[in-house]
Amino acid sequence: MRNRWITAFSRRAFAAAFRPHRSTATMSDAKRSKVAEEFQGYTDSEGRYVNKQAAVGVVKDEIPDDVKDWSTNHKPSGLLFTPLKSAAEWSKFRLTQKQIDQYWQQGYLSNIPVLTEEQCDRILDDYKLFTNPEERHRGHGLFYEFHSNQSGDPNNVLMHALGHWRITQLFHDLVFVPAITVASSQLIDPSRKERDIRLWHDQLFAKPARYGGVVAWHQDYSYWIRTKPMLHLTVHVAVDEQTVENGGLHFVPGSHRWHRDGMPLPITDDSFADMESIQKVLTNEERAAFKPVPALLKKGEASFHHPLMVHGSFSNQTDKPRRAAVVNYIADGVYSDSDDPILAGTPLVKKGEKMGGQFYPLVYETRYCQEGSN
Repeated sequence: MRNRWITAFSRRAFAAAFRPHRSTATMSDAKRSKVAEEFQGYTDSEGRYVNKQAAVGVVKDEIPDDVKDWSTNHKPSGLLFTPLKSAAEWSKFRLTQKQIDQYWQQGYLSNIPVLTEEQCDRILDDYKLFTNPEERHRGHGLFYEFHSNQSGDPNNVLMHALGHWRITQLFHDLVFVPAITVASSQLIDPSRKERDIRLWHDQLFAKPARYGGVVAWHQDYSYWIRTKPMLHLTVHVAVDEQTVENGGLHFVPGSHRWHRDGMPLPITDDSFADMESIQKVLTNEERAAFKPVPALLKKGEASFHHPLMVHGSFSNQTDKPRRAAVVNYIADGVYSDSDDPILAGTPLVKKGEKMGGQFYPLVYETRYCQEGSN
């Protein structure tokens, strides 16, 4: 029934990724370069970027009829948290003006508590459903994209996936968490106007112990130019504590002002494996200002960052895995700027049409914080 699209090599690499690592061998620079080149994207004759890595990760598993697709539910189920009922409850999650100012000055806001340790542990139980190569989750076909190891290097393993909010009830509820959505509404618009918020898509980033891979420096909007205007925001939730040693998230303060005539910096490495590949597209001024700082997120904390914020993370050199859940949002009113499906396996949103429907639901409305509106 299932289309086993993952190759034997990637299955072995994925299985090894979550077992103790005994090999001291490393991939040669020449081989690593060849792997990166094989999956490197390119710009077509019409100036559109073609992401070959995304195509490699497209999931083709059939979906059993009895598997629930949680994207049909556009409200929190109540499994991860108790849904709020009053404006007073919602307003407890509002950011201060100082926090908002910091976001626009630096391009990110970090160390915001959004989940309890108990909530993180429950989410990690679901996370393990996707890191077990011996038993695929029956809903695997609901992923938009899944990479058991996006780098292609068995000693630089990065599990990366999109679409898990459709697969488990807890990950579904995560995209509706008030501590995330209320703050996103306050931060997403440069005019400082609070906006209704829609889900763009979610992501998982898992780095196994000892040889968890890097995520090369990049700007998120470089991958998202198929939508306009640039009213996007990324929320990175640490479900494990993040440190410098285990490959925690880093930001380059002020880099949210770096663009090319209003467009983001070009993509330099689809595999995320070449940490410093971005340097070849930076100006001398940008290189001089390139001074990354670690977010140092505690378990259950989140960072919020601008779509042009340059960010990345180094390898995991510790004895424990480092896992994160990312939720990306758009302001209500963002529209498609593509004649192709926005996410793999989803219906076409015609160019010029507003994003919405089953896969881009409203997760927060500003009226929730207004008395008498709930």
